[in-house]
Amino acid sequence: MARLKDRYVAEVVPALMERFGYTNVMQVPKLEKVIINMGLGDAKDNARVMDSAVAELALITGQRPVVTKARKSVANFKLRQGMSVGAKVTLRAENMYAFVDKLFNLALPRVRDFRGTHSTSFDGRGNYAMGLKEQLIFPEINYDKVEKIRGMDIIFVTTAKTDEEAKALLELMGMPFERAE
Repeated sequence: MARLKDRYVAEVVPALMERFGYTNVMQVPKLEKVIINMGLGDAKDNARVMDSAVAELALITGQRPVVTKARKSVANFKLRQGMSVGAKVTLRAENMYAFVDKLFNLALPRVRDFRGTHSTSFDGRGNYAMGLKEQLIFPEINYDKVEKIRGMDIIFVTTAKTDEEAKALLELMGMPFERAE
């Protein structure tokens, strides 16, 4: 079992039950899935860009990404319906816990001038979204082989009903939220 999942079962569940007064273990919020999305607007001009981005995303997550296509044609962006515009990965179960553990403990501390993630990025339904400016913070990425620095969006989907419950869940799992001064 993943290290973070062990921590969830041993520490997070009892702490959340005590804090929010849950009577049943099944009421405790948990991570459902993690979605990593990489938008590649410049891929319409160069097909190699898509291949390298997909390979990097596969290295980071340990799972093969899905190439996303444009739904509509947009003349101003020289975009046609069906063109490849991005890549995304949906992680669940063991892969999800392994990625989240790596993100919290290895990748985020490597961000330059990192003070913590914003605690205002919740959607009102217990889900959290964050963005990264570069893929170089992950240890699997070889700096010399990177063609272009790309960012990515990471969405944490939880079973929490409120943002307060979701924030408590992520905080107890190790998400480094910024401190209000």
